[in-house]
Amino acid sequence: MREAGQPGMTSRPDGAPWRNGRHDGDHGCRRRVRVRVRVRERVLVAMSGGVDSSVAAAILKERGFEVIGATMQIWPKSLPVGDREGGCCSLAAVEDARRVASILGIPYYVLNLQEEFEEEVISYFAREYAHGRTPNPCIRCNQRIKFGHLLRKAREIGATFVATGHYARISRDADTGRYLLLRARDPRKDQTYALYLMTQYELAHTLFPVGDFVKDEIRRMAASLGLPVAEKRESQEICFIPDDDYRRFLREYLPETRKAGPIIDLDGNVLGEHEGVAFYTIGQRKGLGIASTEPFYVVDLDPDRNAVIVGRAGDVMADGLVATDLNWIPFDRLREPVRVEAKIRYYTPAVAATVTPLTARSGGRDGWDGPDGPGDPDDPDDAGSPGGDRGVRTNPDPDWVEVRFGSPQRAVTPGQSVVFYDGDVVVGGGVISKYCAMSLRHSS
Repeated sequence: MREAGQPGMTSRPDGAPWRNGRHDGDHGCRRRVRVRVRVRERVLVAMSGGVDSSVAAAILKERGFEVIGATMQIWPKSLPVGDREGGCCSLAAVEDARRVASILGIPYYVLNLQEEFEEEVISYFAREYAHGRTPNPCIRCNQRIKFGHLLRKAREIGATFVATGHYARISRDADTGRYLLLRARDPRKDQTYALYLMTQYELAHTLFPVGDFVKDEIRRMAASLGLPVAEKRESQEICFIPDDDYRRFLREYLPETRKAGPIIDLDGNVLGEHEGVAFYTIGQRKGLGIASTEPFYVVDLDPDRNAVIVGRAGDVMADGLVATDLNWIPFDRLREPVRVEAKIRYYTPAVAATVTPLTARSGGRDGWDGPDGPGDPDDPDDAGSPGGDRGVRTNPDPDWVEVRFGSPQRAVTPGQSVVFYDGDVVVGGGVISKYCAMSLRHSS
C-alpha cells in the first residue's frame, strides 16, 4: 500500500483503506444505509530532530495517518567521545523532536537501540577499516537499524509503516507487482544511494513523505507550521564521530589498528612507514610522508602484509570493478548483462556502465541460478531477494557482478557501495570488492 497518486497504486483520499459498515435503525423504523468507515493506519516516524523527519510526521498526520513519533537512542556509553550538542540522536536532537511532536499533537517515544547500533554499525565500521576496506556506516544503519530493528518495533506496536525523512520515493510496478525505489524529486538531496539494500518487505512497509518535495519547500512547510527546526542546519559528519576525524576515533575505539608497516610502490620498493592500514584509503595523497617531486597516491591496502601500496595519479584510475553482497529491486536475479548508470560514492555523479553477472561457483559469466519472482511483501521471510529475515543479509548472495565503466573513474574504493540506476529507478547495488585498474587488478 502506498500514498495516493503514486505510480501503479490505487488512489485514495489519504492513503488509508475503507471498509463497509451498516447503521441499523431502531425496530426497522429507519432505512438501512451503507456507510464507509475510514480505518486510520498507524505509522511510526523516525524523528531525528531535524526538519525533514519533522515535516514527514506533519505530512502523514495531515493525510490522516495515526502518527507516532520516535527517536532512536543509539549513542553507546562506551564510545570514547561523549554525547554532542547537536546533530541526529544527540540529547539536543531528542528535545527538538519532542517539541515538534508536542506541536503536532502526536505521541512521542525514545527507543533505546544503543547495543544494536554499537554491534551492527560501529563495530562493523571499525572492523572494515582494520581489514583495509572503507565502509559506509549510513548504508549499514539504514539496513540494520532503521529498516531492521525500527521496522520490527513498528510492526510489534501494530504500525503498518515506518516513515523517515529520507529524500526518496517508492512506487509499485503494475506488471510485476514489485515495489520500486525511485530517486527523489530534488536531485540535490536524493538519498537513494544509501537505501539500495531495501527489500520488497521493507519497501512495502516504508513511507518517504518528503521525497516528492524539494528542500526549500520542506523548510517553508516547517516554518508555516511553527516548527522550531525550520532553519536547523544539516549534519554532514558520521553521527558517532562528531569531530569528523575517523582516524582519532579508530585509535581510541580500536587501539590495535595502530600497527606500523611499510609503504611500498608498485615495484615493491619501500618508500616509508605507515601507522596502520586502517588509517588510509584508496586515492589518498596527503599524510603519506613521502618526499617526491611528483605526488604519490594510495592505490591498494594489503592487511595480510600490513602494507600500504602507492602509485602515481594514473594508477588510481579504474575502468571497472567487481562487487558482491548484491541486492536487486525491480527483479530477483541478474541473468544477463545490463546497461545502467553506476554511482560509486554518495556525492559522485553516476556514469554509464555495463553490469555483467559472475557466478562465484563456476567463475563464469553464464547467468544466475535460483528462483525468480517478486516475493511476498507481507511476509518478512519472503522478501523477494536473497537473505530472508526481513531482508537483512545475514547470508549474503554468494554471486558477484563485474561493472565496466563507459569512462575511467578515480579512486574506486573497496568497502564502499556501487549503486545502479535506470533513469530514476534504483536497479540495485553491491559492495565493491576489487577494482580493475587500467593495467592492474587490485583486491581488497
